[in-house]
Amino acid sequence: MNPFNTTLAVIGTTAALALAGTAHAGATLDAIQKKGFIQCGVSDGLPGFGVPDSQGKMTGIDVDVCHAVAAAVFGDASKVKFSQLTAKERFTALQSGEVDVISRNTTWTSSRDSGMGLVFTGVTYYDGIGFLVNNKLGVTDAKQLDGATICIQAGTTTELNVSDYFRTHGMKYTPITFDTADESAKGLEAGRCDVLTTDQSGLYAQRIKMAHPDEFVVLPQVISKEPLGPLVRKGDDEWFSIVKWTLFAMLNAEEMGITSQNVEEQARTTRNPDVARLLGADGEYGKDLKLRKDWVVQIVRQVGNYGEVFERNIGQGSALKIKRGLNALWSNGGIQYAPPVR
Repeated sequence: MNPFNTTLAVIGTTAALALAGTAHAGATLDAIQKKGFIQCGVSDGLPGFGVPDSQGKMTGIDVDVCHAVAAAVFGDASKVKFSQLTAKERFTALQSGEVDVISRNTTWTSSRDSGMGLVFTGVTYYDGIGFLVNNKLGVTDAKQLDGATICIQAGTTTELNVSDYFRTHGMKYTPITFDTADESAKGLEAGRCDVLTTDQSGLYAQRIKMAHPDEFVVLPQVISKEPLGPLVRKGDDEWFSIVKWTLFAMLNAEEMGITSQNVEEQARTTRNPDVARLLGADGEYGKDLKLRKDWVVQIVRQVGNYGEVFERNIGQGSALKIKRGLNALWSNGGIQYAPPVR
């Protein structure tokens, strides 16, 4: 084949792909508006993050992120349907279009953000891999786990992180993998392994589901960085921006002291220019996102600011009672930070 013709063919294919990406920009929002709801992929059952309550209603911080997106898009936080996905199922479900967004405990990594046709929109929760052990083992430090049998959920970043940690410290372990988080936890509870490992938040969530939670303890060591956040398909910048700025809006609202209780009054009476812009009292910033003028008011009124969502699902108002730590606002000693609406 003529090399020049080959080059032209490659250029033509690249141009066609670029045009295809442009043509599909905004397609996700269009499809969502036509069907009247957002299909959100969530955890297969992790208390505080994504789990059905006694009436079968999905609850959790990741669930509330999807409710917030619905409030922004429709002005109605209830216009969401949920798909509970295992770690193995989640990416395929998003790639195939089965769901519009994934909001479940999923770590932002370079390979996931660049090699799967997906893109992360922000960090809902800063986490790290830890270890849950039975008190009877007498273990107080992760470096005492040499030779342990470890329950791990398959298809997660945990597998590589644990392998790296044990190799770095010259220790050996035997992994036992399970398809779901619940199966992994039940493996520890049944004595099939010495240790359960996953994100620390997940360990606290699984611990409270056990028959005798006081028999188990989360070790203090965190062995990795696990920024957990929502992700969408690449190629639709419009939808990416809506999901991204929904989380930013919740963080900005908390920083400005805007809550579900005072947001409507603030929108009517504020003299603070930053608050006025955020709540749509000044400017047309929602228009840039193809959202209503009061999109942030709807998010905060119906779902809450970031702090409210955190506290009721996984913070001191919940069974997990996880401290804010890194997930406190940057102004309160944490690293949660959002760009301004202006």
